[in-house]
Amino acid sequence: MFFGITIEKLLVIGVIAALLVGPERLPGYAESFARLVKKAGDYMRGAKDRMREEVGPEIDELDWRKLDPRQYDPRRIIRDALLDDSPAAPTPAAAPAAVEAAPAAAGSAAALLASASAMNAASASAEAAPASKGPKVFSAEELPPYDSEAT
Repeated sequence: MFFGITIEKLLVIGVIAALLVGPERLPGYAESFARLVKKAGDYMRGAKDRMREEVGPEIDELDWRKLDPRQYDPRRIIRDALLDDSPAAPTPAAAPAAVEAAPAAAGSAAALLASASAMNAASASAEAAPASKGPKVFSAEELPPYDSEAT
């Protein structure tokens, strides 16, 4: 069932509750429990109806299995993101122009940050493999390199 409670455990709990409450008060408690269960069911139906009113009829068209968080595998998500056909990185010719434009406003922190990122991009593009080559695909046995500065 739910929360590890089986029918046998519920039956034992019911017998113990009947012994503790006694035969005189048991019908009254059973009636109040039935009212509680009915109110909970009405509340759940009302919440479902309110949600349907607020979201609209497209809620019936949703595939709830696709939204289940248990289906997500971080390794698959990262692999799909790495293999995604994203636009190519900027060409190396654009990076030196950004480096030359940065000294004009060298006093501000934003200019320094832009200058540093442009220099990093220029050096990375000089060291990188040709742009026609796709991203390196790592298998399950071969792990990507560990970047100690990123952690």
